Amino acid sequence: MTTKERYTAVIDWFLKNMPDVRSELNYSNPYELVVAVILSAQCTDKRVNLVTPHFFKKFPDVQKLASATEADIFEVIKSVTYPNSKSKNLLGMAKLLRLEYNSEVPSDTELLQKLPGVGRKTANVIASVLFNKPVIAVDTHVFRVSLRVGLSSSDTPIGVELDLTANIPEKLRATAHHWLILHGRYVCVARKPKCESCGLSPFCLHYHKTGGANLHKSGAV
Repeated sequence: MTTKERYTAVIDWFLKNMPDVRSELNYSNPYELVVAVILSAQCTDKRVNLVTPHFFKKFPDVQKLASATEADIFEVIKSVTYPNSKSKNLLGMAKLLRLEYNSEVPSDTELLQKLPGVGRKTANVIASVLFNKPVIAVDTHVFRVSLRVGLSSSDTPIGVELDLTANIPEKLRATAHHWLILHGRYVCVARKPKCESCGLSPFCLHYHKTGGANLHKSGAV
């Protein structure tokens, strides 16, 4: 199977089996999504969703958050990973939005990356989810699935991003981001991928290379 054929098969499978996908982070406006995505770094969406209701009640908008202190923010988010650095980033993000962007979240990925706590991956998440931009965020799930299935052979997130961008139609990229994340989160998991029940197994490069059983046992990429 060629790379092009593999992409076609993967996309067709997702279109048939996961036609409607969305972020598992709970949010109701751009500000809330930016906060949630910053909080989600190396943390589960489930944990973030437990924290954000109280966070948004206490800091309902950019103005309120920008007027807070790091200590105020830390007290609300202390149950997530790296609360000290995230408190600093959230405060810096809000202050910059207020100062430079009239408290509005920009849609441009370069501008998004100027916000504290927002790197390339986070900017791509925000741009694709909020503004349907044709960009793909490569987190650990997307990276793992892409290499295992054979969508990329790159050993860097940016390399995987470029491969996915080159091979996935522009109109599907924002959706594909969710396909790959959710597949990695629930099926192609890190330690014991569920190869026997995975719909991508017929065209998964590593499944066929290992016969499936060895990959399922070891969890190796």
